[in-house]
Amino acid sequence: MDILFKILLIIAALGLISVVLLQKGKSAGLSGAISGGAEHLFGKTKARGLDLFLQRLTIGLAASFFILAMVVSYFVKN
Repeated sequence: MDILFKILLIIAALGLISVVLLQKGKSAGLSGAISGGAEHLFGKTKARGLDLFLQRLTIGLAASFFILAMVVSYFVKN
């Protein structure tokens, strides 16, 4: 059981890394961070299509990574 959760944790980590690398950048350098950063923070721009799918997949993989990390740490502890 311990090995299964460790393998799932590695798969979730690799999936999370690849999904984050597939996403487009939200701002164009320092000027985008100063002027347009607040628009992305408060949701004035809506993601559509592939961007929306990658965003939701990132959230799902991040949640599964954290849950699996806690489960693995519980099994290693005991």
